[in-house]
Amino acid sequence: MSRLVIVFSLFLMLLLPFGVVAQDSLAKKKAVPISKMSKVSKELQKSLDVNDETQIGQNYERLANEFLNKGDNAKAEEYYKKALASYTKQNLADDKIRVTRSIAKVQENQKKFDSAIKNYEAAGAISEDKSEGKINQNDANRLRTQASPITQAGYVNSNIELLKKENKIDEVSAAYVQKAENSLQQQNKIVAIESYNKALAYAKDKPEEVIKIKNEIAKVYASDNQFEKAIGINERLLAEAKTKQDFITQIKQLQSLAKLYFKKEEPKKAILSLKEAYDLASKNGNSTEAKKSLSALIAYYKTKGNDKESIALYEQFFKNFDELIQSDTTLIDAKTFQVTEDKIRQLEKEKTLKDELITKKNTFNYFLLGSILLLLLLFLFIVKALYSIKTKNKEIALQSLRREMNPHFIFNSLNSVNQFISENKELEANKYLTSYSNLMRNMMENSNKDFITLDKEIEQLKKYLDLEHLRFQDKFDFKINVDEALDAETVLVPNMIIQPHLENAIWHGLRYLDKKGFLNLNFEFADGKVVVVIEDNGIGLTKSRELKTSNQKAHESRGLSNTKERIGLLNELYKKNISFEIIEKEMPETGTIVRIVFPLIDKI
Repeated sequence: MSRLVIVFSLFLMLLLPFGVVAQDSLAKKKAVPISKMSKVSKELQKSLDVNDETQIGQNYERLANEFLNKGDNAKAEEYYKKALASYTKQNLADDKIRVTRSIAKVQENQKKFDSAIKNYEAAGAISEDKSEGKINQNDANRLRTQASPITQAGYVNSNIELLKKENKIDEVSAAYVQKAENSLQQQNKIVAIESYNKALAYAKDKPEEVIKIKNEIAKVYASDNQFEKAIGINERLLAEAKTKQDFITQIKQLQSLAKLYFKKEEPKKAILSLKEAYDLASKNGNSTEAKKSLSALIAYYKTKGNDKESIALYEQFFKNFDELIQSDTTLIDAKTFQVTEDKIRQLEKEKTLKDELITKKNTFNYFLLGSILLLLLLFLFIVKALYSIKTKNKEIALQSLRREMNPHFIFNSLNSVNQFISENKELEANKYLTSYSNLMRNMMENSNKDFITLDKEIEQLKKYLDLEHLRFQDKFDFKINVDEALDAETVLVPNMIIQPHLENAIWHGLRYLDKKGFLNLNFEFADGKVVVVIEDNGIGLTKSRELKTSNQKAHESRGLSNTKERIGLLNELYKKNISFEIIEKEMPETGTIVRIVFPLIDKI
């Protein structure tokens, strides 16, 4: 019989540790309530399926939080990193800071201190909030100074104050837990318990955290041989779990009580607690906890040589083994999530392919858009260049037309000088040449301007009329009138538009009169426009044509067309809507009236 017990014990020792480790690991990593895990997983699947990046990041983070709550730091780290990648893609600064800090925490839990330090520093570096940056830097320094608990305490206390100031309740609770652990390193159990109790005050709205902290307090009491206090804490937690029908917590507390009773050397109470834990685990289909409780019982019986009880437990366990495995919710949940996770992996691959396609499509679209934009800019450049060339050609044409008026005027003026000289009128010739040179100088100065001020135009026109009057003083008199409403120093008028009409009035109308005629030049302001009226009482257009030679008719026609072309070019270049008309007076009056109208111009 004793040989059978030894064989069974060896078998159970080989079987149970493997089973406990495998199942415990599975439970630790996968035993998330199916309803909650399924909800988060399905939400993640939906967001991946529709490629909703905002929801993807949030669901990765929620899933990571679920794993963290169940103590699976490795899985939590995996999903936090995926959440961080999503938030980074969306450039969400606050979310990046929060998740980077969460990654640092789970890495710290796994004792990946170098990685944790880097992530604490990264979270602090991207934070614009000075307090938040300081909190993360304190955590990085705390991990760097693990060899010095006293130095670590300074960083922990600093964080507690900063977190309180920022009103980050959950993190204040965690910071007090850190302080308690630091105090235990310094063998200061009193401060450790005080810190745990302060942590409880901030974690009161999180039942799972409260249970963890109370269990840690119980361990401190137990380590100080204050078993009654430790047992009291576990019993209260057990009672609360029974009230809430929280079977997992009941089992855990019964197992903790058994350990305390064994340490207190009350094995009967310990055995009762383990059997109750085993029965509860079996009834609720939790093979992991059932094996853990059974293993503890067998280990005790083995130390006492009680093979009979061990075999009974063994037979009971294997009798219900199939039913237990089939009803084990932790295994079902684990399998369910494994299938779900496989689906998530597939959707992630599909999303990656979609993102690559979108990136390629966007790259092509950007290239196409850039090409179109480049062509459009080239087209606009060509259009602008052509427009500039066209405008320049118009300006050149305008200058050419303006200069075309000068040769005729110069020819007539030189003829006048020649006439004065031939008639031995040296004084008149000298006077004429002086006035002529002044006029020509003014005309040369303004030859490149399309518009000049009214006062300069009047000065130029007066000099011209003085010259013509000097030559034909027995043929006409003239007068220039300017409306007081016009500011001659600021109002602009077209250059060399008026002079040709004055010349026509004198040479083709007034000089043929038998009596002395009159030339009137008026500058008026009406309806917001400048109206130039040139009126003479010469022989008129009809009679003038009858007297002209064919050469004179050709010149007059060219002079008129020149004026029309210049006005047309000015209108095209400056959009000024300049107009003019020539009216012959009706009998019994003779002569012509020229009206030139243009808008009031004060700058070009």
